[in-house]
Amino acid sequence: MIRLFDLLFALLGLVLGLPLLLLLALIGLWDTGSPLFLQQRVGRWQRPFVMVKFRTMRPDTAWVATHLADASAVTAYGRFLRRTKLDELPQLWNVLKGEMSLVGPRPCLFNQEELIHERAELGVFAARPGITGLAQLNSIDMSSPRLLAQTDARMLADLDLAAYFRYILLTLLGRGGGDRLL
Repeated sequence: MIRLFDLLFALLGLVLGLPLLLLLALIGLWDTGSPLFLQQRVGRWQRPFVMVKFRTMRPDTAWVATHLADASAVTAYGRFLRRTKLDELPQLWNVLKGEMSLVGPRPCLFNQEELIHERAELGVFAARPGITGLAQLNSIDMSSPRLLAQTDARMLADLDLAAYFRYILLTLLGRGGGDRLL
């Protein structure tokens, strides 16, 4: 049932949000010359997939976890996108393709070996990664791999339709900082 809502919301978000997506992409093109950020991430069953986001950092920034990146690499427009969580909108495409869910553990990088190990031990990779989840709502980022994996596992164990909608609503209301670098 959750997958059905993922498909419905992703399709609606992409269709109805198309004017906003185009506007944000145009501003991003002016800001960095490259509005989209494509990065290989660890997906369900530890399979790689390419996650799409709006670019918030200069294109020459090293590909590292957000908490390891230099804060000065984030552009002023990028700070706005992160603060409003609009940088996540292109991931609706990943949701539509079945690579992600609206709610699930945030997809990590392949070089985050400690987090991958912790998540594998707890069975977190049996779920699709998500745009938002319990860890993001509680401002737990990838700098605490064990806590993050435990939080992801707890969320997945309790994830039902009511929790799914609660996480989405709380995210839309601006709760939590997730892994944003400001």
